[in-house]
Amino acid sequence: MADQNDPLHIETDRVRAGATPHMTRYILAISLTLVIVIFAIYLLI
Repeated sequence: MADQNDPLHIETDRVRAGATPHMTRYILAISLTLVIVIFAIYLLI
């Protein structure tokens, strides 16, 4: 029986149980740009 204090090492792919596309950085960049543009327009009006 495994000791509960021992760290459990599982491969990253098995833990995630799915694909991780690299679209997150694009979504973050686009949304951040939109927020800055909206705030700039709000301040100018």
